[in-house]
Amino acid sequence: MATVDLTESSFSETIKGSPIVFVDFWAAWCGPCRNFAPVYEKASESHPDIVFAKVDTEAERGLSGSFDISSIPTLLAIRDGVVLYSQAGALPQEGLDNLIAAIRDVDMEAVRLEIAKANESKSQDLRAE
Repeated sequence: MATVDLTESSFSETIKGSPIVFVDFWAAWCGPCRNFAPVYEKASESHPDIVFAKVDTEAERGLSGSFDISSIPTLLAIRDGVVLYSQAGALPQEGLDNLIAAIRDVDMEAVRLEIAKANESKSQDLRAE
């Protein structure tokens, strides 16, 4: 599967419709972004069950801002609507392959439980104030 371009209008639908989504925030003028592009494209072809999306930070400033993207390339890994990874910097092929395997192996039940605990703790803190 080739990479897909994401916009503010297509972002939510893409995330909701796909169990695993990787998002590459990039810009045409960015040298490291251009170097990472073939690595990312190759991964997209090797893992057709995962959506590999790209966000042009110049064209999609609002979307970039909503994720506080301040350095590019920045890669997000989202599984079941939860951002599990967000890091600036271009990964080598082996690093990206390892990240893909790690995202596949995450126990999402444990993640959801942890999120629920954190939300409950925040609610208790707000009530205490």
